[in-house]
Amino acid sequence: MKINVGSTAFAEGGMIPRQYTCDGADMSPPLSWSGIPEGTKSIAIIADDPDAPGGMWVHWVVYNLPPDLKGLPENVPAQKTLASGGIQGMTDFRRIGYGGPCPPSGTHRYFFKVYALDAVLDLDPGAIKKRLLNAMEGHILAEGELMGKYKRQ
Repeated sequence: MKINVGSTAFAEGGMIPRQYTCDGADMSPPLSWSGIPEGTKSIAIIADDPDAPGGMWVHWVVYNLPPDLKGLPENVPAQKTLASGGIQGMTDFRRIGYGGPCPPSGTHRYFFKVYALDAVLDLDPGAIKKRLLNAMEGHILAEGELMGKYKRQ
């Protein structure tokens, strides 16, 4: 199954506005999703950049979001647990919460991936992407993504 992922801040394949990057306020963009299948127990989000010089760069890790949630507002606080009940992990910036696009050169692609899971994951706050992917293995019911681009001015 496919989850439809969108944002009021940018379209699929479009440029991510400056306020959601290291050149602006570095706040998370608003995200919305639909198509979460029945039997979903939690939702996870991973945002990463496959065009980073050293390979994949992780910008956001969120998990155990409630299954009835339809999205996240902009500027999700950089705290371990969210008011919605979700938990945030560690990014490659070595901090909890969202870290916006900040490419050293050129235009990079940023993928915001949303996963519907048939389990609530037994992960403490601050888990890295690899731990989240391992915990999600065998539990993904559906997934979808939104890709945006950014080039520093």
